[in-house]
Amino acid sequence: MRRLALLPVILALMLAACASVHRGSEACDRACLKGHIDRYLAALVTHDPSHLPLVKGARFTEDTHELPLGSGFWKSATRLESYRQDFLDVRGGTAGSLAVVQEGDHPALFVLRLKIVGGRISEIETMVVHSPKEGAFMDVDALRTASPAMAIVPPAEQRESRERLIDIASRYPAGLKVGSFVAADTPFAPGAYRFENGRRMAGPGCSFRPPSCEDIKAQRIPTLAEISYRVAAVDEEMGIVWLRLDFGAGSIGPKENALHAWEAFKVYGGQIHAVEAFMKVMPAHLPSGWD
Repeated sequence: MRRLALLPVILALMLAACASVHRGSEACDRACLKGHIDRYLAALVTHDPSHLPLVKGARFTEDTHELPLGSGFWKSATRLESYRQDFLDVRGGTAGSLAVVQEGDHPALFVLRLKIVGGRISEIETMVVHSPKEGAFMDVDALRTASPAMAIVPPAEQRESRERLIDIASRYPAGLKVGSFVAADTPFAPGAYRFENGRRMAGPGCSFRPPSCEDIKAQRIPTLAEISYRVAAVDEEMGIVWLRLDFGAGSIGPKENALHAWEAFKVYGGQIHAVEAFMKVMPAHLPSGWD
């Protein structure tokens, strides 16, 4: 009889435990992911990471190097500027952002990737372009607000599956690998453009060898046989695929250097409509720390 009397209590405890596990495993929705970016950036410019919700053993890297959280750019970032482009991957639990952050008396380009597990940050991957020399060039004046093209919400009939989004975006590094977007049949939409560190390098109004650069698909590009990449995030609602690329040895300057880029591809209706990237010159064959 005593055991029977305890049965409701035991069942209640079991249900409470299950509910707790369920809450801990719930996906972080778009508002949740954006909130983590907001919180991180606010903490960054106040030089205080102590209130960030971290899992035990959370890792932090800056420019591929693992560092104690609170070091590196944490010590020199001073103010958030107006430009910010977020990538919210609910299914992957990833919050990403490209932002302009003031560092002392000059702007820097900042890349942030957060992995969220159970509502807490488990991975922090960052890259900082401190100067035009580090980025090969930098046109911050063009980085005041996020581009209207990236803010377009694709209509339901033009949305692609996650797998299809990745497949279409991957045609871009495939074109660089063979030195031809035409040969790779990279599906660019009419008027598609490419921004790199704030400079329009291809598409209408381009600055890289005009007028040939106005057609992004037919534009002459280098052959980057060593290019490698990984998918950092897929924002399925906005139709954005975010890749982390290593262009390989000799992609910029001396053979020992390479361009390392975080490129976002706006994809809907089976085509790439925009490409926007923050890039930095770093040693070739430098592991990202997250491969």
